Amino acid sequence: MSSFALKIIAIISMFCDHFGDAYIGHYSVLNLIGRIAFPIFAFQISEGFIHTKNLKKYFLRLGLFGVIAQVPFSLFIHKYLGGSIFSLNVFFTLFLGLLSIYLFDYIVSLFKNQNINLSFPIDKIIGVFVVLLLAISAELLDTDYGFWGVIVVFIFYLFKNDKLAMIISFVTLCIIRYGYNIIVGSFNIPTVLLGLFTALSIIFIALYNGKQGKKVKFLLYWFYPVHLLLLYFLF
Repeated sequence: MSSFALKIIAIISMFCDHFGDAYIGHYSVLNLIGRIAFPIFAFQISEGFIHTKNLKKYFLRLGLFGVIAQVPFSLFIHKYLGGSIFSLNVFFTLFLGLLSIYLFDYIVSLFKNQNINLSFPIDKIIGVFVVLLLAISAELLDTDYGFWGVIVVFIFYLFKNDKLAMIISFVTLCIIRYGYNIIVGSFNIPTVLLGLFTALSIIFIALYNGKQGKKVKFLLYWFYPVHLLLLYFLF
């Protein structure tokens, strides 16, 4: 499965999720389908970091479209989900996820370039600490998917060469996230199903063949704010 195919699946899934919020209400079957979207987007960020020819432009695109999408996002979540207009959209989460990968990679490379022989992986520990700080920042800034979202982006990069470890770590994160929701709230079938469908997204990611497929660089960037605005005005 190419990167293009993954993007199309994620876009369709995301649209189902938001259409369900606008037309049916929260916690519909469409919302379950929608759980597939974010993990695929998070995976695409890790792949983008590896393959991009210009990291600065990559950061700039995410930041710019985060700003562009903020008003449509705020209008949408306030109208249909009762969310705060000060919550930040998913582009900011992905931006922080990309930054976490960059800083982790930079710290590890810095130690390696300085020819520092380590009997203890202090470089990776420092790198993970920085990642956690960025994840906490996402939670404090109230970005979409918050702490969990940044960590998902990071583990996809961390285990990029070990598909089994990637699958296990991602499913574990899903269990932790939705298990926590059940513990602090109460056991209910909708939460279990949301967790299950989120975890199922790893099937599509595991089928990724490393090929780009058709180039649609700006399809997702523009689709996100435009479809939110359309749903806001149509319903």
